[in-house]
Amino acid sequence: MKIAKTFARPIDRPINGVIKADQQDAESVWQELDEYVVTRELDRHFRAFVSAFLNASDNPGNPEIWGRIGVWVSGFFGSGKSHFIKILAYLLSNQVAEKAGVHRNAVDFFDPSVVNPKIHDAMFFGDLKRAVAVDTDVILFNIDSKSDTSKKDPILRAFMNVLNERLGYSPNQPEIADLERQLDMKGKFEAFNDIYRDLTGDEWVEQRDAFFLNADSIKTALAKTLGQSEQSYDAWIDDPDRVFNLSPETFAERVKSYLDQRGPKHRIIFLVDEIGQFIGQDGQMMVRLQTIVENLGTVCKGRAWVVVTSQEDIDAVLGQMTTSRENDFSKIQGRFKTRLSLSSANVDEVIQSRLLSKTQDATKVLKPIYEKNADILKNQLAFTNIGTTFKSYADSDYFAAIYPFAPYQFPLLQKIFEAIRKYGATGMHLARGERSMLDAFQVAAVAAGKKDIGALVPLHDFYPAIESFLDTAVKATIVGADDNPSLKPLDGSVLKAMFLIRYVEEMRGTLDNVVTLFVDQIDMDRLALRARIEESLQRLESQTLLRRNGEEFFFLTDEEREIARDIKNVDLLAADDAKAIAGLIYGEVLADNRNFRYAESKKDFQYTRLCDLHPYGTRVDGDLVVLVVTPIADDYGDWNEARCILKSGENDGQVIVKLSEDKLLARELREYLQTEKFITRKNDDGLAPRTKAILKDRADENRMRKARLVTLLGSMFSNAEFFAAGKAVNSKGEKPSIRLENALTYLVKNTFPKLGYLQHLAAEPQKEIRAVLLAPDTQEPTLGLNGTHANAIVLKEVADFVRLMGDANRRVILNDLAQDKFSKRPYGWPEWQTVLLVARLLVAGEVSLIQNAVAMSRETAAEALQSVQQWRNIIVVKRQTVDAAMLQQARNLAKDVFGQMGPDGEDALDAFIREQSQQWTIKLTGYKALAETGNFPGATAINECISFLRRLVANTDSYALIQFFVSGKDEARGFADRSADIDNFYTNQRPVWDRLRQKTTEFQVNQHEIDKSEPAKAALNRMQMILAHPGPYPLIKEVAGLTSAVQVVNDAALGSRRAHVLGRVDTFISEVTTALGQVEATSELKHASLAPLRSLRSSIEVDPSIPSILQAARIAEDLKDDALEAIEKFAKAKQPAVPNGPAPPPIFRKPRVVRIIDLKKTPGFLNSREDVDRFLADLKAVCDDALAANEPIDLR
Repeated sequence: MKIAKTFARPIDRPINGVIKADQQDAESVWQELDEYVVTRELDRHFRAFVSAFLNASDNPGNPEIWGRIGVWVSGFFGSGKSHFIKILAYLLSNQVAEKAGVHRNAVDFFDPSVVNPKIHDAMFFGDLKRAVAVDTDVILFNIDSKSDTSKKDPILRAFMNVLNERLGYSPNQPEIADLERQLDMKGKFEAFNDIYRDLTGDEWVEQRDAFFLNADSIKTALAKTLGQSEQSYDAWIDDPDRVFNLSPETFAERVKSYLDQRGPKHRIIFLVDEIGQFIGQDGQMMVRLQTIVENLGTVCKGRAWVVVTSQEDIDAVLGQMTTSRENDFSKIQGRFKTRLSLSSANVDEVIQSRLLSKTQDATKVLKPIYEKNADILKNQLAFTNIGTTFKSYADSDYFAAIYPFAPYQFPLLQKIFEAIRKYGATGMHLARGERSMLDAFQVAAVAAGKKDIGALVPLHDFYPAIESFLDTAVKATIVGADDNPSLKPLDGSVLKAMFLIRYVEEMRGTLDNVVTLFVDQIDMDRLALRARIEESLQRLESQTLLRRNGEEFFFLTDEEREIARDIKNVDLLAADDAKAIAGLIYGEVLADNRNFRYAESKKDFQYTRLCDLHPYGTRVDGDLVVLVVTPIADDYGDWNEARCILKSGENDGQVIVKLSEDKLLARELREYLQTEKFITRKNDDGLAPRTKAILKDRADENRMRKARLVTLLGSMFSNAEFFAAGKAVNSKGEKPSIRLENALTYLVKNTFPKLGYLQHLAAEPQKEIRAVLLAPDTQEPTLGLNGTHANAIVLKEVADFVRLMGDANRRVILNDLAQDKFSKRPYGWPEWQTVLLVARLLVAGEVSLIQNAVAMSRETAAEALQSVQQWRNIIVVKRQTVDAAMLQQARNLAKDVFGQMGPDGEDALDAFIREQSQQWTIKLTGYKALAETGNFPGATAINECISFLRRLVANTDSYALIQFFVSGKDEARGFADRSADIDNFYTNQRPVWDRLRQKTTEFQVNQHEIDKSEPAKAALNRMQMILAHPGPYPLIKEVAGLTSAVQVVNDAALGSRRAHVLGRVDTFISEVTTALGQVEATSELKHASLAPLRSLRSSIEVDPSIPSILQAARIAEDLKDDALEAIEKFAKAKQPAVPNGPAPPPIFRKPRVVRIIDLKKTPGFLNSREDVDRFLADLKAVCDDALAANEPIDLR
């Protein structure tokens, strides 16, 4: 039986697989209603819609229902949502369908009483008939075909246009339609049409969209129709948009006006297809749609409905938009309370029912075939490593229902359609939904119809269903493959299948999966098919029609193919492969580890890393060498076992890792490097977006390729052959790092002969170093190097090396000792263990440690040895010792110098001298700071003492220090004498010195008076001499007597001068007080006049300076003059003015100051009576003048 004969209806009949809103011919309407399948899912959606619609019809006065007039129908591409709303339109308008003279109302196709009914519930059918009976206008339209995105507010204009079209007005120009509406309301529309026809000879309906070309005729027709001047229409003709205001509220008012004209129970429903795709991610459009629905609900009070379709549900559409308008979006969701979502199950059921339903005879034939071949089919149609699970045939009934198709094809084809549209491999027709799942399955079924039962539909049979809608570039690629002489017929089919799954993430294009997609017979020989497909894939890859990424193959577009060819043509240098594979092995597989820790000694070894004899990374001349030999090496075949054993024994031994062969390695590595190099070169911001996207995909794939290479090399490493120290090594372990560690362990054991000398390893060497160095002498016996210590042999090795280097006058740096000499062959000792040995030798007195030219104490060494950075600054030397005689001399000298006998023992005495020197240095440095101020003596002596101490402790070890101390005993004793005087001065004599400085300063102010007494003068000079003496320490005892002698003379002179001046100041105060009384001065004037004088008197009483007191006398005179002048001003201001007659004498007159010195005309003395007479005459003249002015006279 042919497959075509199994179907209940002719498989090649026209089925109108694509539903269009404006396709309304009789044949299409009948077929759409007759073959419409109400699936279980659609049954729920019809019930939901009818319930909401009837609820609004039954409760017209409920405001809450008015806001629920929006219906959102969602579903993926080809899910049947366009068909669903078109059936709603047929039902609500109760459209009559006609075929061969038979007429049926749309609702009759849903009658449950007919054969094979669409619905089975009679009660629901009753509700459906009630909904159909509601007087309803139905307006079904595709938003994209009715809108003009170049205009403002395209959604609102589309709604307005379809309403105008229903009312007979202009369907394209809302402004013209508004003019027609106004003429209609005035009853002038027909008259206008007639006048326009008379003027132009054309029908208005045919010319209205070109109104700008007929502006004069329109103005004339309007003027004649309405009886106005033509000029009154100029504004409207020039800018109709300005005159006509289109808004959601205006539109809702238009709808309400129409409904009111038709009666209170009349309804209108707008069914809008593909609104979601039209809006996209434009939040403004979405808000506009919400406003339209909201206004229709409130203005029309539930009588106007809006049903829209979208490929995504409303929450998903809103989720793609910005969240800055969350309040608006919550309103939008509220406007579409009824939400209906069509799933893939709905599509599967429609295809099975409408297209694939079988005859009873066919079912009887097909079911046994499945029962016989169920296990075979399960294996034939199996997929591996895919991102989803495709179901298989559930049972024989399901097999018969969908035959000749496989279960995986229903969800896969849906994903293919979505992916092709998403990634732009098609023209706009498919992108706008002009191909459906139903159509694709019919095309494939028709192709299979000529085959016998037992055949299955391979995936590539779906390709013709979309071929005519593909972009030219894609079609050219596939057509070109058919004409390519290097390819075979099968290759074209493989290429088609690879294109179909190109953008489907859930289907990986591996060889086994492609084989499954090509199974076209139930009993197909899968192994033979696999071989044919594999050869085909290789041919297509060689022609750059496919590219390979690991196990997957991918279809290439023209641009991708061009880039793939460019990648293949990238030249690689000879060293590129070696460098890259070394980086993958050492950098990735072995985690870039260049250190190996030998477990027994916990010693870290650095190893040199080689790959195919090329060094990797920074060259490290480590004690160990690892060489990895890979299959990409030119001489890989020469690395047989004998050569590997020989090479592993050279250069003190090395590890050789020979990787196993793998045919994928070279190809994957080359493609990885070529892709990496190409992408790096092409990294240019100026590239086209599509090119950037392709390069990004190649970069992502190359990262995956790198990951595969790392995994592959890791597996090869785990299965590699290992050789070390001239032998084949059975390095166990699964992980590459463990296998390498085992081989390195073997190498170390067999190439470091003195590693075993280290019998005892400290568990925590850093802590033990500190413990050894800080332990009391009684707890750390001499190590003796006589075999009593656990590590006696290694201690002797270190001590002998230090001695030999010293004998050769060569310095031994601790860092070199630990990290070079005893870290490398033949020792291989851990660095910290070596430093611990040095610490033990230091305690045993075998070596000394020198840092910054100073021998380190055990305490200092305990800290410094903890820092690896400080090892470079520490020198290890063989220690010299002091003999007993010199040691005793030093102890005795220490008693003379430091006041106590030095301890017995070289180290103890060395530490004692250094400690005493440090204490004295600190003390003398403090004295030095005081002396350098110039106020204290001894600066030179202090510097000499400090210099001696510094030269003493500059000797780096105990031997040198004690020798310097003893040989310079005279200088040491001189230091003792000087330091004792200095210390006694600053400890005991300093208060006396401070009094000396203070009194000397005080007496020097009055020295002119003191020098009149010879004993006092001599005593003051002696005090000044002591202050200037560099070593005044024995003279300090004279200070008390000297200061007392000077003090007596100073006090007498000061008292005499102070008494005289105070008498004059008291006279001044008395004169000012008298004047204040005469003028009856205010308290403020009294205070201002007397306070300065009294304050000056107080300062004189305590002033120790005679010159300062004499100066105060002159200041007192000035203060008295200032006070008298102020009193005179006060008196003048107080005396009343007399209008007529002579003025009364003033209350007070300031005395006129007459200075005797000013009257002398010639310098020198008065030598004769004539000089005296002349002076007296001048004085009399001045006095007479003052008295004539009624001024008192103050002679000075």
